[in-house]
Amino acid sequence: MAEQQNQNQKAAGKEPDLHQLLKVRREKLAELQAEGKDPFRITSYDVTVHSTDVKEQYGEYEGKEVSIAGRMMSKRVMGKASFCDVQDLKGHIQCYVSRDDLGEDAYKDFKKLDIGDLIGVKGIVFTTKMGEISIHAHSVTLLSKSLQVLPEKYHGLTNTDLRYRQRYTDLIMNEDVRKTFVMRSHIISSIRRYLDGLGFLEVETPMLVANAGGAAARPFETHYNALDEDVKLRISLELYLKRLIVGGMERVYEIGRVFRNEGLDTRHNPEFTLMELYQAYTDYKGMMDLVIELNTLLAKKVCGSEKIMYQGVEINMGHWEKLTMVEAVKKYSGLDYYAWTSDVDARLQAKAKGVEVPADATRGAVLVELFDQFVEENLIQPTIIYDYPVENSPLAKKKPDDPAFTERFEYFICASEMGNAFSELNDPIDQRERFERQVAAKRAEDPNTTAQVDEDYITALEYGLPPTGG
Repeated sequence: MAEQQNQNQKAAGKEPDLHQLLKVRREKLAELQAEGKDPFRITSYDVTVHSTDVKEQYGEYEGKEVSIAGRMMSKRVMGKASFCDVQDLKGHIQCYVSRDDLGEDAYKDFKKLDIGDLIGVKGIVFTTKMGEISIHAHSVTLLSKSLQVLPEKYHGLTNTDLRYRQRYTDLIMNEDVRKTFVMRSHIISSIRRYLDGLGFLEVETPMLVANAGGAAARPFETHYNALDEDVKLRISLELYLKRLIVGGMERVYEIGRVFRNEGLDTRHNPEFTLMELYQAYTDYKGMMDLVIELNTLLAKKVCGSEKIMYQGVEINMGHWEKLTMVEAVKKYSGLDYYAWTSDVDARLQAKAKGVEVPADATRGAVLVELFDQFVEENLIQPTIIYDYPVENSPLAKKKPDDPAFTERFEYFICASEMGNAFSELNDPIDQRERFERQVAAKRAEDPNTTAQVDEDYITALEYGLPPTGG
């Protein structure tokens, strides 16, 4: 009765009563359980194939029995015969269900199924008169009852906050999201194979640390009860990995979670996955070669081509532009770092371009501000920007021929920074001085900061870090 009322409401253009719909689903579950057909007692189901495999290899499966399982996303009941659409990991496929094949009772049970229920279907692969590859079912098994109502398929799930908070609903309703999850897994496994093939060792480093270093970010803090000690969640993987290089492990990498207690937007998440790698006896140029080779390889392996489409733009992962930061700023703003006569002149030049900088900004700091304002938004195709000012590169080696700059690069795609690399600073005296300046700057901003020099890392450097690219 309740289900009929809701159907009548829908036909009349009214929104069905959600509370009533949920009640009906629970009543159906109670009825099934009373009849000894509790779907939650089923422990397994023999799946022989996925939907997309049947479609892509139709010649192999035509006329043969298959068994699929997934979520019923639509149902069309037409008297003695019906159609339903089943969605699994790889896609979806139509199933033809008739009373003559299932029998009277089983067909009645099928008609009571709700959109969102998880079912298993066994049947013969065929093509309908309309030319759609389908499965002619001879059995349908309810594997799990959906007690919630899926969003309308026409409208989809568009609320961004809900999509992220209820990722499971997002995955059910948006096929592109499922594909992204699968693609991400393939990317990670391909990265591992590539690095393992080069002799890198995958390691794990501490997440709870006394000193969260290796990046400029505010950490999350928590309390270690067993030690009665405040600790931080790591903001980077860097310093512990470089300790391993000191210890003689010449090539290491880690793919792990890091945590930054800062802003939240489409480019920044408080917790995210970071990959860092370090290789002894190479420099930032060696890292450039690795970055280009790895990203080109990933495009081919995961996407099937060096040229990929992203948000309507073709990105050529086989072609990389390289510019120093000075060259990039000159190209996109017209200002030449080497023409500035002093820090004051640099600040005046920036102001003339409408860029506000701190009153004490150095030439290097002004260059970085100009880069942020004029350059990054233009870096759509794969681009390496190298030779960064020492002011914003506390862990990179200075260039021997120009100590105002460091052997550091970042690479950009679609106007977003994708990676950051250095010739690693291995001079413990220089490193201590940079750490001390960094801590002093943080204390000037916030007198209550807990920032401090990482003495243990300095000690590690004093044992000797070989020339290293990271």
